[in-house]
Amino acid sequence: WYLTNADEIQIKMAQGAKPGEGGELPGHKVNKIIAATRHSTPGVGLISPPPHHDIYSIEDLAQLIFDLKNANPSARISVKLVSEIGVGTIASGVAKGHADNILISGDNGGTGASPLTSIKHAGLPWELGISETHQTLVMNDLRSRVRLQTDGQLKTGRDVAIACMLGAEEFGFATAPLIVLGCIMMRKCHLNTCPVGIATQDPVLRAKFNGMPEHVVNYLFMVAEECREIMAELGFRNINEMVGRCDMLEVNDAINHWKAEGIDLTPILTLARKPHDNVDTYCTREQNHGLDEVLDVGLIADCQPAIKDREPVRLERHLKNTDRAFGTMLSHEVSKHQGAGGLDEDTIYIRCTGSAGQSVGAFMTKGITIDLEGDANDYVGKGLSGGKIAIYPPKESSFVAEENVIVGNVALYGATSGESYFRGRAAERFCVRNSGATAVVEGVGDHGCEYMTGGRAIILGPTGRNFAAGMSGGVAYVYDPEDTFRMNCNMELVDLDELEGDDVLELREYITKHFEYTGSTVASSILSDWDTALDGFRKVMPKDYKKALLEKNEQEPEAAVTTAGGQK
Repeated sequence: WYLTNADEIQIKMAQGAKPGEGGELPGHKVNKIIAATRHSTPGVGLISPPPHHDIYSIEDLAQLIFDLKNANPSARISVKLVSEIGVGTIASGVAKGHADNILISGDNGGTGASPLTSIKHAGLPWELGISETHQTLVMNDLRSRVRLQTDGQLKTGRDVAIACMLGAEEFGFATAPLIVLGCIMMRKCHLNTCPVGIATQDPVLRAKFNGMPEHVVNYLFMVAEECREIMAELGFRNINEMVGRCDMLEVNDAINHWKAEGIDLTPILTLARKPHDNVDTYCTREQNHGLDEVLDVGLIADCQPAIKDREPVRLERHLKNTDRAFGTMLSHEVSKHQGAGGLDEDTIYIRCTGSAGQSVGAFMTKGITIDLEGDANDYVGKGLSGGKIAIYPPKESSFVAEENVIVGNVALYGATSGESYFRGRAAERFCVRNSGATAVVEGVGDHGCEYMTGGRAIILGPTGRNFAAGMSGGVAYVYDPEDTFRMNCNMELVDLDELEGDDVLELREYITKHFEYTGSTVASSILSDWDTALDGFRKVMPKDYKKALLEKNEQEPEAAVTTAGGQK
């Protein structure tokens, strides 16, 4: 739903003010609004690690760009990089990965919540990064495919003109508009005590906010006017003529600081070398994302009764491992017509055979079910948003399902709701950052349920190392009759608890569904000797999540007494 309504979707690979660092939102700042937005629990801290756990190469990034383009074909896909030595080479890979925009972020931006040591000592100026990126893209004849953006304390029309002549054609402003809206740079963004009501959720402080949209509009008009004056002085009629014209920039000879003596700015003030005369120095064509070739084009046509009138549709498809992001563009159409709620359960039921390519069911919305007899590659159910996925081996297969991998790496990464049932094992990084979906699988590789913030994961088999690292919400049930799970579980943030009454009911419900959807022999064996099997289950429960639930349960009776009595 969010992706469907976006004009631009940005993949933030790093932040200019603190490159290579993640962030952590302390539990006391996670109120009900933030928790609802992040699909987490009020009062439980949120960890944002620096790496993307689904991106370990340019190919992985290209796949995410493709997935997001399927999730909203009309949105521009932007990739945020930071100014650093060699960023031009990385940007070339990003351009080849079919990004529409590339943002080069400088070291001077960032919120007041960034660590002071990072703001002072990390990152490089945007001038170095944008110049290297533009020159490298031109030299490889890739510049015409992408729009280059830059940001990092741009304030004036002069800044815009310099950025443009170094290679940028779009410009980001953040700090300056905040000042225009009333920010007084108290650097209290992380304390929830902003005195002018900008960076705070406190309603008393928010009432002090006096900013108006017209203030920002007026400021940007003045920036544009100054930039137009500079363009007129230099003889440029439009921005495109000025992009990359660093030959129009001169170094100031009036050196006013001894450290500036001897600095050679020639590398960033050198015109980009064209491999041939027909190379463009600004974006002149759209990326070819190949969306007209995906299977979803046919699915959308066949599913019109469901998309528009909510009528049930039953389809059959055979998948090949080159069929990527199956069901994603269909979900976009459903969300566009039916809103965030999607469709009724199983309204669109797609029976599939074969080996699915990467990202089957990515960002799939409620009301769509994919039933796959076969196997699947990486990223199954990435960002699952209410849909249902069942994957099981072909009935004629001779191998033992629970001893073999049926889905690849990073299944259910960042899922927010929905259900999935896998008869067989998942590879590494299963359910990383899951925040609301329920998954049943018969074994996982290393780093399962890492940074999970919600939902349920039921593992009916062995796990790899480092299970539940950084897990701050949700619950995992692990079937461990051999009592070997503890050595694979990262116990820093979680406890291994006994199952309680509601846990038993929930567990039985989903294992029964797993048997019904996949015909799992493991599920059948557990259900046939339920009382004995229960002793083999371990409940992985995050400590802070458990504490937050207890506090919530204590507050609810108290609130009920207050409501019933009229006053406390």
